[in-house]
Amino acid sequence: MKLNVTDCAGRLMANPSEESVDVVIDRVDSKFQDHSDRFRIVNKDFSRQYFHFYAERLSSMKELLLPRINQKWGNDIPVKTLADLKEDSTDRCIIVGTLFKHQELKPSILKEISEENQLVPLPPRSEFTHDEDQLILEDELQRIKLLGDLSPHSVITGVVCAVLGAEHEGGKFRVEEYCFPTPCGPSRPLTPPAEDRYIVLVSGLDLAGSADVLFPFELLVDWVSGWLGDVGEQKNQALVSRILFAGNSIRCKSANRGAALQHVSEGLDQSNTLDAVKTLDDFLEQLSSNIPVDIMPGEFDPSNCTLPQQPLHCCMFPKAAAFKSLHSSPNPYDFEVDGRRIIGTAGQPVDDIAAFTRISDRLEILQRTLEWGHLAPSSPDTLRCYPFSDTDPFIIKELPDVYFVGNQPSYQSKIFRGDDGKEVRLICIPKFYLTKTCVVLNLRNLECHTMTFGEPTSEDMEVEK
Repeated sequence: MKLNVTDCAGRLMANPSEESVDVVIDRVDSKFQDHSDRFRIVNKDFSRQYFHFYAERLSSMKELLLPRINQKWGNDIPVKTLADLKEDSTDRCIIVGTLFKHQELKPSILKEISEENQLVPLPPRSEFTHDEDQLILEDELQRIKLLGDLSPHSVITGVVCAVLGAEHEGGKFRVEEYCFPTPCGPSRPLTPPAEDRYIVLVSGLDLAGSADVLFPFELLVDWVSGWLGDVGEQKNQALVSRILFAGNSIRCKSANRGAALQHVSEGLDQSNTLDAVKTLDDFLEQLSSNIPVDIMPGEFDPSNCTLPQQPLHCCMFPKAAAFKSLHSSPNPYDFEVDGRRIIGTAGQPVDDIAAFTRISDRLEILQRTLEWGHLAPSSPDTLRCYPFSDTDPFIIKELPDVYFVGNQPSYQSKIFRGDDGKEVRLICIPKFYLTKTCVVLNLRNLECHTMTFGEPTSEDMEVEK
């Protein structure tokens, strides 16, 4: 692909005193491979129960846990099931199971019933933790209440873990230590680029709901396309090999999804949504003619509401779809580009964990999901997902190079180091309609920085907080 550096007459004025010349800058080529087939659902069957989903998660992650148990606690302490625990026995042992949080404030179907019958509804909440929340560990056959150092406010229902301790009087298990199935480095070595190579990460455009996002977005598109800056700046822009839109490009609301869908059904914002899709198609056409583009669906985009969200249909973008460089991807998204393995979501799992725990830092939540070895541990308990029967596609079996989450209140990033020394770049991508900011990642050394194309929307930022 080419970056044509010209003036409005089709020429670049290299120097006003010199003859006008045309300068053509080659954009770097990138090697790309999609690993998201496990998130694409071909034959849909919603008649199944979620028991099989949880059972498969426990079975698969137990295999990942056993090597870590031996590494942390050795082979002297036996690994038992809850059925093996004997009454009045205080022997120390290890139990592997799935955590379940008993929460008084967890949303209930009674709320929906009260609204349907015009009764007094429960007060709306954004956080659902309570001082009386309790942790329960479930294995294949039984469950037991947990006591000890493992706080119910630091984990979420659906996390698989191993606990070391002994049975306490009253049929409870006192936890001394615990261990999560944090994945190790990749089994197949990858070769990162020897020279600078960048990808741009964007999320939360909200083209249907934010009138002031169009000009900053146009600046972003022009910058990536190579129409801004001098020749030196455009040579740097030519090192950008890919741009990724991580969800909520059409709509990005703080209200719940049900309210948004209700408004659409009432015809209040159908025209805005259609106009936003057409606008996005125009911008994607410009981008796709210059650079490979990945676009993921988000919580409020026109896609299925359950995880994994399926790719946005190409018929939504008739202009941009004419280019093979446009790649509609699922959410979560797992891919490899220029020797780097990258995986991430549009934000729903992190937002859900923030609501059901007392972990307020979004970057810490992102790191916790990596330590737990699962992209969306709270599904299907409090986060809707497809009822898989023989697999759990959200399990992280190997550490990626980059792990991102979209649609976050602010930009955050750090390096996570696994036990084997593997480094993972964690990135919280901010909502563009609030911050006017995208993230630029260097695939050579995993360093990243932000690019801002306007003033942040201060009033909306306060509401978001």
